[in-house]
Amino acid sequence: MMAADLLLTLPLLFFSIILHEYAHGAVAERFGDDTARVMGRLTLNPLPHIDIVGTIILPAVCMLTNAPMFGWAKPVPVNPYRLSNKPISIVLVAAAGPLSNFFLAAICALAMQVVTHTMTPTDSQMLLLRCLNYGTLVNLYLCVFNLLPIPPLDGSKLLEAALPGRFSDFYARIAPNGFMIIMLLMMTGFFGKVISPIVMLLYRMLMG
Repeated sequence: MMAADLLLTLPLLFFSIILHEYAHGAVAERFGDDTARVMGRLTLNPLPHIDIVGTIILPAVCMLTNAPMFGWAKPVPVNPYRLSNKPISIVLVAAAGPLSNFFLAAICALAMQVVTHTMTPTDSQMLLLRCLNYGTLVNLYLCVFNLLPIPPLDGSKLLEAALPGRFSDFYARIAPNGFMIIMLLMMTGFFGKVISPIVMLLYRMLMG
């Protein structure tokens, strides 16, 4: 990846994963839980959200190996016991992160259409289009990835809220191993086979 590309794509990646966490905290506060604000996490300032692995090490490895840039931020703290209007509020708080990424992907896709149809082709335009294309794809990947029903991903919280209590107990048992399950699926290529087709379908829909 060229240096100019990195100057644009890295801030876009950081903003995308931070917006994801901010959305969780903002919706939680809307339903009465101000934990994120009290702990200084209801902010778009990247510093409180930095996760050593997901925000620094993983993007650095992606950059060095020329892999697609990817990462995550520290989860915003949410206290479900302080939320009003349960279980709807739990569902909306969990869905807020992925939806924020889908919304940002739609904005990037729309911007690509505008740039393509209104600007003359120049080097700067092609750089902008590459970054907008990256913004569309990475936010779709963040959206779909986080909807997988594996703890601690948002999809597990959505499914847990929709299923009977015995499934909540099941998720509670496997939650400590969730990260290992995710890493195993990533190493076996399962995510690529499942997530990429869904992402490309959504990408084609957004691009019209």
